[in-house]
Amino acid sequence: MRPRRRWILWLPLLLPFGALGLLRWGGYLLVSSDPLPPHADVAIVLQGSVLGEIARVAGAAQLLREGIAGQALLSVPKQSYWGESVPDAARAYVERRYGGAISNQVVFCETGPEVDSTQQEAESLRECIHERGWREIIIVTSDYHTRRAGRIWRSVLKGMQPPVKMWVYGVDDPEFQPRGWWRKRLWAKTWFYEVTKLIAEAF
Repeated sequence: MRPRRRWILWLPLLLPFGALGLLRWGGYLLVSSDPLPPHADVAIVLQGSVLGEIARVAGAAQLLREGIAGQALLSVPKQSYWGESVPDAARAYVERRYGGAISNQVVFCETGPEVDSTQQEAESLRECIHERGWREIIIVTSDYHTRRAGRIWRSVLKGMQPPVKMWVYGVDDPEFQPRGWWRKRLWAKTWFYEVTKLIAEAF
């Protein structure tokens, strides 16, 4: 029997196993956090949805409390849809939620209205990193975003002089759960969007 015909015969048996594997481990394909260093200059919080942003800020605050990060940088747009200063509102939120000691360690990098992707955000924040002289950074983002964010950020930081060392730290996000990612509509929607972006950026 020709090899091609053998594959055709085996295909109906392989497809169910492939589907089961995707359901069991597919969520973890998106997750790629690094072991954290004892200390880094700054924890950089990437922009996200409302729920995602709350989780990411909480993760950065924890890194500050534990002394793993010396500062936290929040990536924020300059203004909200209603013309309110986002850095001022963010500062008030951090102080109210985490106290003055944490708030005093937080700085902001304002991005323009043209920033609407992880790639553009990384390119914009690269200038803030260079201006402040940070050499060791932790990228704080949602766990499902870690693999894609890590690939993008390593590409953007490549060739910077002096060089910048980077770690990616993923926080639990209520919009996604790696285990059983198909069980809730929101989790499945997040998985589909993120996988689609990973595939699109690979070509």
